[in-house]
Amino acid sequence: MDLISFTEVNTTFGKDQPEYSQLPAHRFADDPNGRIACCWQLTWRERFRVLVTGQIWHQVLTFYRPVQPQKLTVEKPEGMEQS
Repeated sequence: MDLISFTEVNTTFGKDQPEYSQLPAHRFADDPNGRIACCWQLTWRERFRVLVTGQIWHQVLTFYRPVQPQKLTVEKPEGMEQS
């Protein structure tokens, strides 16, 4: 599974941090929660595994800080117009 770029990308996290993978994302303008969205592309093997198991595992590096709310979806979030 890889992070992929998409039309509405307007920021990239980790751009100047070679120890991390870059995170292309859409930052929602004027969102009161500071919402961002990113997109992952599954390989054919991963797609088959999800089809069979119905499971996706999600890991978050918290660096022992409070966990921020997370949300996984299979649909593009509403309100992703260019800003």
